[in-house]
Amino acid sequence: MGRKVTLATCSLNQWALDFEGNLTRILKSIEIAKQRGAKYRLGPELEICGYGCADHFYESDTLLHCFQVLKSLMESPLTQDIICDVGMPVMHHNVRYNSFALLNKLRCRYVEEYFLPRMIQDLTGQTTVPFGDGVLSTKDTCLGSEICAELWNPRSPHVDMGLDGIEIFTNSSASYHELRKADHRVNLIKSATTKSGGIYLFANQKGCDGDRLYYDGCAMIAINGDIVARGAQFSLEDVEVVTATLDLEDVRSYRGESIFLTAQEYEHKPYTRIKTDFSLSDCDDRCLPTHQPVEWIFHTPEEEISLGPACWLWDYLRRSGQAGFLLPLSGGVDSSSTACIVYSMCVQICQAVKDGNPQVLEDVQRVVNDSSYRPEDPRELCGHLFTTCYMASENSSEDTRNRAKDLAAQIGSNHLNINIDMAVKGMLGIFSMVTGKWPQFRANGGSARENLALQNVQARIRMILAYLFAQLCLWAQGKPGGLLVLGSANVDESLTGYFTKYDCSSADINPIGGVSKMDLKCFLQYCVKSFQLTALIGSW
Repeated sequence: MGRKVTLATCSLNQWALDFEGNLTRILKSIEIAKQRGAKYRLGPELEICGYGCADHFYESDTLLHCFQVLKSLMESPLTQDIICDVGMPVMHHNVRYNSFALLNKLRCRYVEEYFLPRMIQDLTGQTTVPFGDGVLSTKDTCLGSEICAELWNPRSPHVDMGLDGIEIFTNSSASYHELRKADHRVNLIKSATTKSGGIYLFANQKGCDGDRLYYDGCAMIAINGDIVARGAQFSLEDVEVVTATLDLEDVRSYRGESIFLTAQEYEHKPYTRIKTDFSLSDCDDRCLPTHQPVEWIFHTPEEEISLGPACWLWDYLRRSGQAGFLLPLSGGVDSSSTACIVYSMCVQICQAVKDGNPQVLEDVQRVVNDSSYRPEDPRELCGHLFTTCYMASENSSEDTRNRAKDLAAQIGSNHLNINIDMAVKGMLGIFSMVTGKWPQFRANGGSARENLALQNVQARIRMILAYLFAQLCLWAQGKPGGLLVLGSANVDESLTGYFTKYDCSSADINPIGGVSKMDLKCFLQYCVKSFQLTALIGSW
């Protein structure tokens, strides 16, 4: 009798409300899973509509389009002979639920009835399907699911499931990236199967879902406390499938050998088992090799800063319809860090193209408006996508000007030197014409109030000029498109309020908004070693 199962989990770059694109990526992941012999495929949380739909979840059209995608999935021949776990929102008894649908072409019993939309009824001949907190019982094992944050809960569902004999746990997640979070996530999954044995599949979103969050993949499969298969944490791939072949007898032996609660000690109400006439294993699987434990090597915080925000920037840029980024580069820690992240983005893009990623190449050609362009050198690509500008005033130092110029030269950005004194004097001239007063800096005998106001005028003029050049500098060169303005305000400044409102930190997006000053200083030292950006030496 068969006992070995091949299971698949995945990380998908699903875009909010991009139903057609999301369907394509889901089908692609199912195709890859089947090619690798998987009989079960797990997808990330709310993968049909995307996680970042925000208030669109309250629109009936969102629910309708989700069922239209579900219908297309069920009609596809790719969903034959495999159980597919697909995340989507569902309204039941006028309440919206974050749910997942288990697709299998066989009828099954159910505990609470959910009446299907007519389009699904016409396709399957079913009027209702099971809805609720049940588990799926196949001919050879039993699967139970928990969603995203339930893994982090002190009373996670997998605890009771394990005690009730469920052997495979699945988690459809949309877990966003934070510095130093990956090891905590991995340890939770390892712990889930260390205590009571079992197989755990974790699927996650990846990429930027059109918001400030970045989802960092890390799809993985664990058994009895060991990780046996894992996906990348940072990647420009839209679809990544992770599979593993595992022996159910390993789970049963582990539970038999460990100190396990007896049925008499177990007081939780048993899960309702929804039976399906389907097997995850085959009868002739004796010679099928099983996956062995792998060592998970975690990125350092400096590597995370280099890779995570860079992937997020690229995902944001390729969807925005813009032609690149503009950054006010002062030569300090914050703006230099942002510039290095853009350069890291260019490094990853060139590597992805070199590795044969057709989607990245297509997106680059569209962004630079050149269908024959093929990026090979990150510095050269940076010249296509990135404009930096040093906005000097009469108070600026030659040291910061040179640091900004040297860094721009090393990363290959288009660098502009802009003097803002004329604009500042124009603003003060208007003030003087109305009040008859001309404020002075403290160094010239002005008061603290005058000094602060003049500093804020300079900072806010930089913001206005940044947006002006972002919108028109490509126009002045006879090129199409505009640029996204990048901000450089670290998380310490946001938490303490140490910044000028509406200064050049006011931007379209801010890739270092969740990173501390101390981490950024360490990141710049990492960039000197990893990217040979010697212009950064001494900037921290």
